[in-house]
Amino acid sequence: MSEAPFSAPITIRATQDTVDEIDALAAATDRSRDDIVNQAIRQYLEANTWQAERIESGLAAARDGRVIPAAEVYAAIAAKHGWKL
Repeated sequence: MSEAPFSAPITIRATQDTVDEIDALAAATDRSRDDIVNQAIRQYLEANTWQAERIESGLAAARDGRVIPAAEVYAAIAAKHGWKL
């Protein structure tokens, strides 16, 4: 039987309303408060890491001169949706 990965305790401060919402979701889904908070943190980290990587990629492209003029981007979007500029 494999052991669960090591976990370190952390402490956060949250409004009572937030804690109540976490507890209500935990009860409704038959999960622990820890499960709910860990899932929320994991999803936040994944989304923000993805976004930061895309921003850095875009900045690198701009530094390298790999950009498309805004007018061309707007025209392509308008054409795709049948809009007139």
